[in-house]
Amino acid sequence: MEQHIQAPMSKEEAKKLRAGDYVYISGTIYTARDAAHKRMYEALERGEQLPLEMCGNVIYYMGPSPAREGRPIGSAGPTTASRMDKYAPTLLDMGLIGMIGKGKRTDAVKEAIVRNGAVYFAAVGGAGALLSKSIVQSELVAYEDLGTEAIRRLEVKNFPVIVVIDSEGNNLYETAIREYCVE
Repeated sequence: MEQHIQAPMSKEEAKKLRAGDYVYISGTIYTARDAAHKRMYEALERGEQLPLEMCGNVIYYMGPSPAREGRPIGSAGPTTASRMDKYAPTLLDMGLIGMIGKGKRTDAVKEAIVRNGAVYFAAVGGAGALLSKSIVQSELVAYEDLGTEAIRRLEVKNFPVIVVIDSEGNNLYETAIREYCVE
């Protein structure tokens, strides 16, 4: 099914999405990769506030290339999500509603997705130049010293993703294998 959603989004919106849905996101999402997640986790351990509110937000696991003239951002392809798996359950428990990346997630992340009524989306790897066309604005939010791994606020319009793990724990990577395997 094809869905159009606004980000940030509510749990009710997230719960309507099903593994395998094609989704077009418009609104505000944030970027954060390994180094930013580690820094946020360490800030939480010290009792500090995070540089962005988790509740209802979507984090895109991406580090952009430099913007070409006249563009808000360069190539913007997803990175492997499992590198954030150590930190994702904590952020989901704080209200993070969606994550965008590529690849499989651990059982702990899947359990946190279900527990919190969240969703994991995949963006097409290798299509960073095409994905960047859906990004209309990019603004540095935190951790400038991390370069491409800094946290950025992105304004997106019809950013294309696929629901991989839905709020009920259905996992497209598992169901697709069963559906297409020949015995």
